[in-house]
Amino acid sequence: MCLSIPGKVISIDNETAKVSIGGNEVEVGLQLLDDVRVGEYVLVHSGFALQRISDEEARRTLELIRELEDLAGSDQMPH
Repeated sequence: MCLSIPGKVISIDNETAKVSIGGNEVEVGLQLLDDVRVGEYVLVHSGFALQRISDEEARRTLELIRELEDLAGSDQMPH
């Protein structure tokens, strides 16, 4: 299973962007997308931005990830 995580683009330098994911800054490749802009959200997987997503979709996805983290720490996750 592959998981991509929403990140907000905070700066761009040629084909590389600095993206904020959960408060951490990571560098990702932009070779798979055209015209990415600072302030947009992108889905990040294996060091690359795969697609743009809306602010709302990014927010919902990040909420779901936080819920999964909470479940994982509470012994309620199925085995």
